[in-house]
Amino acid sequence: MDLQNPGHNEIEVCGDGSPRKRKRRFIGAAGVTAAGGAAIAFLVAAAAVPVASPLSHVLALSGSAAAAEAASPPAAVMPSFANLVEKVKPAVVSIYVRSEETSPLTSWEQQGDNDEQGQQGQRGGPFQFFFGSPDGPQFGLPNIQPGPHVVRAQGSGFFITGDGYLVTNNHVVKNAKKVEVRTTGGKTYTAKIIGTDPKTDLALLKVDASEDFPHVAFASTLPKVGDWVVAMGNPFGLGGTVTAGIVSAQGRDIGSGPYDDYIQIDAPVNSGNSGGPTFNLNGEVIGINTAIYSPSGGSVGIAFDIPSTTAKSVVDQIKSTGKVTRGWIGVTIQPVTDDIAASMGLKSASGAIVDEPQSGGPAAEAGLKSGDVITHMDGMEVKDSRDLARKVGAVAPGQTIKLTVVHNGKERTVELTARSYPSDTLASNDDVNGQRPEFGMMLAPSSDVAGARADGVVVTGVNPGGVASEKGVQQGDVITAVGGKSVSAPRDVQTAIREAQNEGKSAILLHLKTADGGRFVALPLKQG
Repeated sequence: MDLQNPGHNEIEVCGDGSPRKRKRRFIGAAGVTAAGGAAIAFLVAAAAVPVASPLSHVLALSGSAAAAEAASPPAAVMPSFANLVEKVKPAVVSIYVRSEETSPLTSWEQQGDNDEQGQQGQRGGPFQFFFGSPDGPQFGLPNIQPGPHVVRAQGSGFFITGDGYLVTNNHVVKNAKKVEVRTTGGKTYTAKIIGTDPKTDLALLKVDASEDFPHVAFASTLPKVGDWVVAMGNPFGLGGTVTAGIVSAQGRDIGSGPYDDYIQIDAPVNSGNSGGPTFNLNGEVIGINTAIYSPSGGSVGIAFDIPSTTAKSVVDQIKSTGKVTRGWIGVTIQPVTDDIAASMGLKSASGAIVDEPQSGGPAAEAGLKSGDVITHMDGMEVKDSRDLARKVGAVAPGQTIKLTVVHNGKERTVELTARSYPSDTLASNDDVNGQRPEFGMMLAPSSDVAGARADGVVVTGVNPGGVASEKGVQQGDVITAVGGKSVSAPRDVQTAIREAQNEGKSAILLHLKTADGGRFVALPLKQG
């Protein structure tokens, strides 16, 4: 082998002892695997026995060097996950769903996951929520005509109690007509949906059977960056698949919802892994596989898990009450940028600035005003607007909250009582960058979005569990009119919606400019 450039040629020793060169034949992923195996085997052999070839002198070690090598500590041994897998794998299941959709689907929505969640990203965008078709990934399918159609797809899940409660992603079972779970032992059961939480993309199911199901528990503490983790699930319909990696990062916000706080892992996960667990080495669930970053649609070692602490809180509420309640204080907020911090004389660009308190809400009643900067909640630092949204959302309705607020350079403490989050409120505490969520849409004036058309309001994000997502509205669409009136700012959209509600209308018509042209979308209105 050419030790200076081993990737180009190899030495073959002929029968007469003379060397000759031969070219490598394998290149690419498969070649790397084969070549890697050969290289390891060669190096081990070279260290064990003398090599009778013209290169023997290169590989020979001096006596002192050999002694030093023999005295060096042994290389670290990679851990085996076999015992862990044997212990927890029986609790992991494959989930098969039959649902009926009425909204028109595009080829983008058909990629990989029957990608309902993928509508939150740009067409062809890298963030994908992986809920697979039983027939495998469906890349590049032709457009499906509008109208009712049956969707069959699959995901993953895991039992958390012996009497049949199991957890998966909301987007796995959304709009499901029938849900079946298959254990690693090959048994299939019908499951019913106990409750879902679109804001965190979680769902609780129940299998009614006279059996004691193998089950696992949520970890009470989050893993550290660098900790080993093991992911399990049903990628591409290949149930019972195990992969391993480490925790790559904490607190990731990928724009999928108001409470994004994902754990990033590098264990390979793919289409069909949605809802499957990721374990620590104690066999506890530290996260639920939910999304991947992938320009190609396959695993590139960047996956996102819902933290166990979030999942346990949500699942416990669903199990006990059938729903999730969150604290709400009634403000629209935005992050404090460097420019805002400088203009207000703040020490750092942290906290959340109040855009507008909602009339009659807890914040307005407590005296919060537009321009107030919330820096702490109950003594804990508020990093940004999303951090405040998560903190408030975790508070039980009726609980007293203390906010540290800065206005005109003066600091004061405001005390208020959180109320239950109004699920259909038009102005909510999870707004970002001054953009208000309407029907699960994040909006911004076209003038604020680079490359957008001059008029209208741009949809900058879509909540996967919102009404807009169900109607096929996608990020990048431009709303040009609402209720027959032209709009140029998010506030215009709000005003038109409120007017329609006051008039007792059951739905409101939006005109959209999309990548495929213009179209109308009717969104239902909830009265009261």
